[in-house]
Amino acid sequence: MSELKTAFEQLAIQAAECRLCPRLQERRAVLSHLNGSLHPLVMFIGEAPGQRGADRTRIPLVGDMSGRNFDLFLTATGLSRADIFITNSVLCNPREDDCNVRPTSQEIKNCRSFLTRQIELLQPPIIATLGAVALSALKAIETHKFTLKDVGKAFDWYGRKLVPLYHPSPHVVNGRRRAKEQLIDYELIGQTLVTLNITKLIEVL
Repeated sequence: MSELKTAFEQLAIQAAECRLCPRLQERRAVLSHLNGSLHPLVMFIGEAPGQRGADRTRIPLVGDMSGRNFDLFLTATGLSRADIFITNSVLCNPREDDCNVRPTSQEIKNCRSFLTRQIELLQPPIIATLGAVALSALKAIETHKFTLKDVGKAFDWYGRKLVPLYHPSPHVVNGRRRAKEQLIDYELIGQTLVTLNITKLIEVL
């Protein structure tokens, strides 16, 4: 087993054993080999696992409409799920009254070390945040002033490129950022890989 795989599995165990968040005591962290490649071309960071999606399937953005939308948008990058890694600013599903709710600032803070460690271990050349919560969560790792007004642009951040994107949830797709617009946003990821001279990796994969 490689050092990277061993270190990642140790991190996943630590996340599974974490009980820092009072209202998430009964939840399970979504972090395993099912999150994607340990040598990702892009790391996508969402808000938190969805109740009907990753919290149930154990695979980020699989099992609900957000996941189906994401798979559609991903086609615009020229990549597949085998090329990427998907995680969240909070690894457990926060919900109340059987409905997804936003993680609290303290829950995001509690999970920060796990997010930082994933970035440090996997060293993705591009990070794409899905929504405002994920984008804001990165500020505590290395400060930035980016907002969703910067959607679909690539910025230098923490030794790599950062691409802010909207979340692929039906609520967003049906209102703030339509599917047609998000497909254009995702195209920038493929273009950024070309700029970084990572096209050959895409062809091999």
